[in-house]
Amino acid sequence: MARRRLSKEEVDLWNKVVEKADRLNPDHVEESHATSLPKPRPAKELFEPLPVFSVGERAGGKPARNNLKPSVTQHLSKMPVQMDNKAYGRMKRGKLKPEGRLDLHGMRVDSAHPALTRFILSSQASGKRLVLVITGKGKDRDEPGPIPTPRGVLRNQVPQWLSLPPLSKVVMQVTPAHLSHGGEGAYYVYLRRLR
Repeated sequence: MARRRLSKEEVDLWNKVVEKADRLNPDHVEESHATSLPKPRPAKELFEPLPVFSVGERAGGKPARNNLKPSVTQHLSKMPVQMDNKAYGRMKRGKLKPEGRLDLHGMRVDSAHPALTRFILSSQASGKRLVLVITGKGKDRDEPGPIPTPRGVLRNQVPQWLSLPPLSKVVMQVTPAHLSHGGEGAYYVYLRRLR
């Protein structure tokens, strides 16, 4: 806060007080009379001023997406092709007709797994090469909750079952079916030849 200059009445009053007052140290006399106080020096700022800040200036464009587990379809599409590339392309486009099909709609996990094993092994034994396994897309959950859950239990379990023994020795390739054969709710299973 800046100091103000003393008025003439205040200076006269101060001089009267000084004349009537006794000095504490009479040997040391200063010849200063109150006329007006000197201008105060500007106080040094203790802190440097903060830089100008605006909210969100260092924030990135979009928040990072969560790194969720890839879907079954994405996982299967990244798998290397084990069969003939030309036949694989025709199968993906829905041009190859499946020689057998198994519908797992409405089945529980405990009954679907043995039915799948029986169907795949008997299909290979009868000389079939391409079969269709229909799982369905699964139901949407009413309340998804904080943890994302995969949609469709059988849709996620069937590729895992096909990659485990005894079916892993029989199955050459697993791919999501073409839209004409069920799309994401079905799988093409290409079997090895029986030797």
